[in-house]
Amino acid sequence: MELKQLKRQGPGLFAVLLMPWLLSSHLSPSSPSQRECERTAFSFYCAVRERLPVWLLEDMRSMEVFCWEDRAPRPFLPSEALLYALVHDHQDYAQYLLDRYSTSALRAQRCSFCSRHSSGAPHLNVAVRYDRVSILAMMVDALKDAQGERRVYLDSCGGCSHVADAGKTAVQLAVELSRPDCLLLLLVHGATPTGLDAALERLVSCEASQRRHAQRCLDFLLLFLPKPTPLQHLREEPQRWQSLLGKEVFNWLCGLAPPPLLLQALRCLARSGPDRICTLPDFLQLHS
Repeated sequence: MELKQLKRQGPGLFAVLLMPWLLSSHLSPSSPSQRECERTAFSFYCAVRERLPVWLLEDMRSMEVFCWEDRAPRPFLPSEALLYALVHDHQDYAQYLLDRYSTSALRAQRCSFCSRHSSGAPHLNVAVRYDRVSILAMMVDALKDAQGERRVYLDSCGGCSHVADAGKTAVQLAVELSRPDCLLLLLVHGATPTGLDAALERLVSCEASQRRHAQRCLDFLLLFLPKPTPLQHLREEPQRWQSLLGKEVFNWLCGLAPPPLLLQALRCLARSGPDRICTLPDFLQLHS
């Protein structure tokens, strides 16, 4: 969405997270110093959008660009720069930030709307919402050395309670938006396969053009689901769900039979490690 459209609509909470200069221009008058920070922040946003060279962006971030916080200017953090790189799919800049700053580039920054320090994993949710599969792969790869924190981070919800996608993990958001490539990356790196009910609902409610993606999301969840809790609503409409899922998968999800042999074989293969994705059948591989 273009900046002019965002300004006409007012400071949407998701926009404020990424473009904090929108906040003061709508809610309160600003000092000359604060306006200068907003100007440099907007310049930096535009520079990332234009995908300028990494060295130039880093020079801007470290020496020329400032945020206004606690009535004083401060430099842009690597985590804030990574959000801009995600939105504009600047893969070279994202790779540099993750190589140079590792997991510190994934820390949740202070919320521009409520001034509280955010928690969770907003970068994962932004990557899923914008379908940035390549940068998402870089981020989960950067987490490989943080073994104790990786699972917690992957299963964290995104940001403060008032921002977009609050209360949702990246896996839940990937299911909701039918982002199968993002979902598979998250699952093979250890994210909890939640959202089975949402995946089933998405499959029956989505438009025909989205059905293939919704089906792939469901397939990926089934590959990593340890043992499904019997779903009563499936038994209430058996003919409908059998036609969508197939008899064997339907019986397994209802707790009436073990998982199909093909599904068991694919589950073992998929869980053996991220490097085994390339050995999966074509319909299960990344297609971005």
